[in-house]
Amino acid sequence: MRLERVALIAAAATATAAPAPGADRSPYGLGAPATPQQIAGWDIDVRADGLGLPPGRGSVGQGRAIYAQTCAVCHGAGGEGKPMDALVGGAGSLASPNPVRTVGSYWPYATTLFDFIRRAMPFNAPQSLTPDQVYAVSAYVLYLNRILPETAVQDAHSLPRVRMPNRNGFTSPDPRPDTPPHRTTR
Repeated sequence: MRLERVALIAAAATATAAPAPGADRSPYGLGAPATPQQIAGWDIDVRADGLGLPPGRGSVGQGRAIYAQTCAVCHGAGGEGKPMDALVGGAGSLASPNPVRTVGSYWPYATTLFDFIRRAMPFNAPQSLTPDQVYAVSAYVLYLNRILPETAVQDAHSLPRVRMPNRNGFTSPDPRPDTPPHRTTR
């Protein structure tokens, strides 16, 4: 009787785990290959050299209006912070006992600012800004940090060329391996 139950349970498990006819057969019978459209929706990273920046453009003036509407509630009217992180200030403070890490003092690439805004901001609606809006907000935050003039317009060509104050403050490539060396025990 007990052997019959085990056989019945095994048969039921095998039947429910089998993929549908015509479906790709993975080892577990789960999932489906991602479509190019699904992959494109996740492929939004931007490298330091600007690879991955989308078409679009935005000015400091446009960014001022968008920032006031979507960013100031968390980062302050002038980027001073409260309740969230400050975006402005900290120039020359990184080597001090009390470093202030902001976009203008710490971040090495302007493209990192674009990438972060595009992925994660605004906090209550991430990825809701258009590329033009992200370029504009990036330009405005860089203007607040005295990195760009008030007349600046940013796009995929100009943003990677922005020289951030801490551009040379990081070492690259990192000499450490991604994972610790493999150690065998005997």
